[in-house]
Amino acid sequence: MRKKSIAPELDPVDRSILRLLQEDGRLSNTKLAERLSLSETPCWRRLKRLESEGYIDGYQANLNRRKLGYGVLAFVQLSVSIHTDEATARFEHVVQSCPEVIACHNITGQADFLLQVVAPDLDSYGQFIDRVFRKLPEIRAIHSSVSLREIKASNRLPLP
Repeated sequence: MRKKSIAPELDPVDRSILRLLQEDGRLSNTKLAERLSLSETPCWRRLKRLESEGYIDGYQANLNRRKLGYGVLAFVQLSVSIHTDEATARFEHVVQSCPEVIACHNITGQADFLLQVVAPDLDSYGQFIDRVFRKLPEIRAIHSSVSLREIKASNRLPLP
């Protein structure tokens, strides 16, 4: 069985640009071109094309949540009892407006949604759950798992 190729329309130079920017999003075009053994103009054109075609969603710094006072990282499974468009829109609006929710996925399995939530401490986390999710009538069940130790956390995608 043949292995499916990831983004076959990208050539090795495009993949190298993406790989290098995942490692260091602050690389200047000059440094990027230097590492790729390209001149700056073709490198800049490739980079702009990768951005315009949506391969690069944006640039951001990875912040240390503990240094910023977020000692709790929780994984929250939410089950809903109301599956109307209106209830879903209300839930999505609440999630989008909560900075404590750093990720939310509509999932398969016993729960409907899986969220990653940060909080300064367990008391704050409990207050957040009470203040936000226990107030929504469509939430049927809330199951939380608190991270005891982070083994690996990354937004980097594997690039062949």
